[in-house]
Amino acid sequence: MQEVLVLGAGYAGLKTVRQLQKQSGDFHITLVDRNDYHYEATELHEVASGSQPKDKITFPIADVINKDKVTFLQDEVVKVDPKQQTVTVKNHGVLNYDYVVVSLGFCSETFGIPGAKENALQMVDIDTAENIHNHIIDMMKKYKETKDKNYLRLLICGAGFTGIELAGAFLDERERYAEIAGVKAEDIEVICVEAATRILPMFDDQLANYGVDLIKKLGVNLMLGSMIKEIKPGEVVYATSPEDTNYQSISAATIVWTTGVSGSPVMNESGFDQRRGRVVVKSDLRDPNYENVYIIGDVSAFMDPETDRPFPTTAQIATRMGAHVGKNLAHQLKGEATEEFSYKAAGTVASVGNTHGFGVVGKSSLKGYPASFMKKTIMNKSLVDMGGLKELLAKGRFDLYH
Repeated sequence: MQEVLVLGAGYAGLKTVRQLQKQSGDFHITLVDRNDYHYEATELHEVASGSQPKDKITFPIADVINKDKVTFLQDEVVKVDPKQQTVTVKNHGVLNYDYVVVSLGFCSETFGIPGAKENALQMVDIDTAENIHNHIIDMMKKYKETKDKNYLRLLICGAGFTGIELAGAFLDERERYAEIAGVKAEDIEVICVEAATRILPMFDDQLANYGVDLIKKLGVNLMLGSMIKEIKPGEVVYATSPEDTNYQSISAATIVWTTGVSGSPVMNESGFDQRRGRVVVKSDLRDPNYENVYIIGDVSAFMDPETDRPFPTTAQIATRMGAHVGKNLAHQLKGEATEEFSYKAAGTVASVGNTHGFGVVGKSSLKGYPASFMKKTIMNKSLVDMGGLKELLAKGRFDLYH
């Protein structure tokens, strides 16, 4: 019996398993993840703000795997050895495979900025998202004791997609934070510090400007053109031009880092030909050097032939990659040729809190309520994709009309 090892139960890995377990054949799948649940990584900002409990964006892996074909192993991947066809995991030692799917997800990228790891809160999984929410509640309580306005200041480093959605979620929860602190909602400051002067590059100028205006109108202090140089305890040091040597700073008791991600450090540890934890894969999503190694999701760089740059790593492409690898593994297990992967994004929608949004679906720009409606529809589709109807009914967003 052939052994297929899938590393990581995020969008890419879990979709691979769900696709492959439908196939008949003489094979067994082992799925490895450090958590016994799958989580919707696109919704971490909701847990960080406290607008949704973690149960709303997670479901047990055991609920969606076929136990006759799949063994789930809760463990942490330490190293992949593609030459020996082995994977070392923290608690169960060495695992052997005939085929491996590496879908190990992302970690926070600090770009070497001093103090970013030590003095800013990361948002990379359920635990770190919950940590942000607990931290904010503690800071509101401290304000009540001290009346120090820094405790009311929520500062986000980075105004990319994640930073914008987090700012929107913070705004939605201002009333609740304010009640704990004993202040008015408008006393809670939400600030985004961003190096770029033009944000949201995935959208055209008109839609990006709409997004910026919306964020500002809702109450976010958007500090564009502010290059972060250092994070000190409770303080962000920045410059307003590359030549600027007179740095400025802004203080806040809550500093969240959302400026970028890289692929899992395991990719480097394992000796893959990677850059920032990502491997440029072949057209069928295999590693360039190993016929039995697939690399997908956040650790994969799949080139866009139109731009000659890798496609952005999103839940959408990760899910599609997983479905494709499930099919390709079924081919390989039967001794058949693999198929090339092709990708065209169906669209991108950003939510700014529960009732506002903007984005593109197909060729249509969406703004305001229609975008918010579409964002929830996309979340529901993802739940069906990853968990089936049962998870949709349990966790779906049915407040489409607010």
